[in-house]
This record gives sequence, structure tokens and C-alpha cells, in this order.
Amino acid sequence: LSLSTSDFSLFLAFLPSTGMNQKTWPPTKSNSDGLRRFTAFPFIRKQTHLQNRPSENPFFNHSKKITPTTPSSSSNSSCSSSSNQYCYNQDFSQLPYDIILKIAATFSLSNVRASSLVCKSWCDALRPLRESMVFLRWGKRFKHGRGGVKRNLSKALDSFLKGAARGSTLAMVDAGLLYWEMGKREEGIGLYRKAAELGDPAGQCNLGISLLQVNPLDPEEAVKWLYKASVAGHVRAQYQLALTLHKSHGPKRNLQETAKWYLRAAEGGYVRAMYNTALCYSVGEGLMQSHELAKKWMKRAADRGHSKAQLEHGLSLSSDGERMQAVVYLELAARAGEATAHPVKNVILQQMSTFSRDHAMLLVNSWRTLPSSH
Repeated sequence: LSLSTSDFSLFLAFLPSTGMNQKTWPPTKSNSDGLRRFTAFPFIRKQTHLQNRPSENPFFNHSKKITPTTPSSSSNSSCSSSSNQYCYNQDFSQLPYDIILKIAATFSLSNVRASSLVCKSWCDALRPLRESMVFLRWGKRFKHGRGGVKRNLSKALDSFLKGAARGSTLAMVDAGLLYWEMGKREEGIGLYRKAAELGDPAGQCNLGISLLQVNPLDPEEAVKWLYKASVAGHVRAQYQLALTLHKSHGPKRNLQETAKWYLRAAEGGYVRAMYNTALCYSVGEGLMQSHELAKKWMKRAADRGHSKAQLEHGLSLSSDGERMQAVVYLELAARAGEATAHPVKNVILQQMSTFSRDHAMLLVNSWRTLPSSH
């Protein structure tokens, strides 16, 4: 069926008007034309209407009495005229600072900056933490002699302590580490504990390791803090937790739990955990025995510079007949101080041609360690 232009116009004229004027959105009371109007939501409202339920508002100040306000024509958008609804200011800067620290003490510089942009009251509340980030940056410069300043541990410690006093757990951990390196263990543990109680995984990890060194015969508290850091994803804590559980004796020893944390840390890139995971797979300790997975994790540890893993992987390659690669890993292990690698490597070299030996040494000299988490 074909229609000319005039026929099509005539066809449209006979269509019911209601069929062509259907609205996509349902009518609203506020618009006379029945069309819904969309406006941007205000990012911050100085006043908001909330039910008179202080317990449901986390930012409610119980020391202030809420008084009802009389709504005017200019404030209908922000406050309801219902008698059981009231208005008050939400000022985050009026929160107790210990509450602010529980929320933001572990923030990095980028997190502090982003949070400060949320609103003016958050910006005011986080001012001490922004100041602590400045002291933290200067502390690192003085500690490592970077950024155009000379290395000065005294100034570094002073900067870290000023940052810690303003609530940054990052500064607490760095100050605690400097105290520990200076031999002031009690001061170091005190700062680690403060950072740990505020939820900092690095502080929890360092506190656990420090407690193990101070009192190795009573690892219960150390294991508690290492477990908290491990659950938070701190790979060093995961390795230290597995190592502590592995060394424990008696009925509390759990090889499956030990192997689980070795594997977690290995998957997170911790080289020593990769080596131990390979051993667990090799002998079936805590994990189902698998020579393929053992080789896989041993190679990963070897490629990231673990000297014992390089020795073990070299011996494995030698037994598989891959002499070229075996010589490479054995030479790397020998250069890293593994004395037992020398005799095995020399025996393999005697079975290779001059060209193959030279090529193997070229591979060793051009070898680069893969990145890892430590």
C-alpha cells in the first residue's frame, strides 16, 4: 500500500487528538501542563528536614535542644510545615574529634583531599588531618634526604610526631618505626598500638611483629593484631601470621590455617610467602599435594629474586633436562650467596657447548627481577 503526500496528510487529520497527545510521564500537581520537571539535587543543604528522632541521626548533637521553626514561603523546599518535623544544621566540624579520627585517621593524602571537597563542614573537620599530611611529607623528606633537604632523623621524628599528634595513623607508624630503630621500643610500641586501635593495618602488623620480638613466648596478643591486619588485606601481616602459626606447637597448631595465609600472602605478591606456598604444595602440608602448583609458585618466587627459590627451581629444571634455564637460575642463586648452587651448576656447564655456556651467562647478566610487594 502506497500513500501520496496529500493522502498521508489527510490520514493524519482523521486521527483522534487524544492519541497524538499522550504524555510519557504521569501528571504532577505542581505543573499545570502535566509534564514532570527535573532539577538537579542540591549537593549540600544548609538545613534539612528530619523526623524528630535524634537516635536515627548519626550527626545529632544531644546536648543541643531542637526547636521547631516556622516555615516561610522561601523555605518550603528545605523544611516541611508538619508539626513533627524540624530543622537544624548538620555541621560535621562540631563532631568530637575522636569520632573524626575513627572515621578518617587512616586516610591517605588523596583520601583526605577528596573528603575535604565534600562540603565546607567536612573541610573544617579534616583540617588537622590535612596539616598532619604536610608534616608526614616533610618527615619522609628528612628521613630519606629527599626533596632538596639533607637527611636528618631528628627532624624527621619531630615531623612525624607532629603529624601523629594531629591524628594521622600513617605518621604514628612512621614515628614508631623511627623509635624502634633508635632502640626506644616502648615508645615505638606505644605509637604502633595507637595506630592499631584506630584500625590502621600497618600499625596492627607492626604491633604484632614488635610484640613477637619483645615476648616470643606469649604470641597470643601478637596473633590477635596480625589476624586483624591480615583480614584487612595486609600481605606482610598475612605472611607473619602464617609464620607464627607454623612455628606454634601443641593442639592449637593448624596447618590448614597456616597454609591458607601463606597462599593469601603469595597471591598478594609477597615473595617469601610464594616460596613457603611452593613448599606446602610440594609436601602436601596444609594444602593438597600438587607438584605442578609447587613448580608454579617456586618459579614465581625465583623470578622475584628469592635465592632459595632460584636454587630449588634450578635443580628442578636440571632434573627435567632443561640445562640452559637450569644454569641461569643456579647462577643467580650462586651470586645471591647460595653456595650449594656452584657444584651443580659447574657439572651442567661441563655438559654444554661453549656457545651455550656463553649464551647462558648472557641471559644471567641481562636478567631483571620482577616486581613484588616487598
